Amino acid sequence: MLEQGELVRFYLTQNANHGGLPLHEWLLREGKSLGMAGGTAFRAISGFGRHGRLHEEHFFELAGELPVLVEFFAAPAAIDQLLTHLRAESLSLRFIRLAAQSDVS
Repeated sequence: MLEQGELVRFYLTQNANHGGLPLHEWLLREGKSLGMAGGTAFRAISGFGRHGRLHEEHFFELAGELPVLVEFFAAPAAIDQLLTHLRAESLSLRFIRLAAQSDVS
């Protein structure tokens, strides 16, 4: 059965923090507390953003600047609530919001 909803993806760096936690972990906890059915954080092996600076994982790299993607699939109202909560926390995060559907076969 198809479930209609939205997918929101947040683009962060590994070293970003908020509320005393890594930002990706904080986002997942907040999503869960707001009733999201699920969320996932992915660490990239390389990437670049709007500034064009390439971030790559190297054996000796300790900077923690690798890209991290956090995504949630939920009803549009739940995503609205999450985005409102992020603004109230004074977080300005780059994100993409897309119409999506989920199916479990």
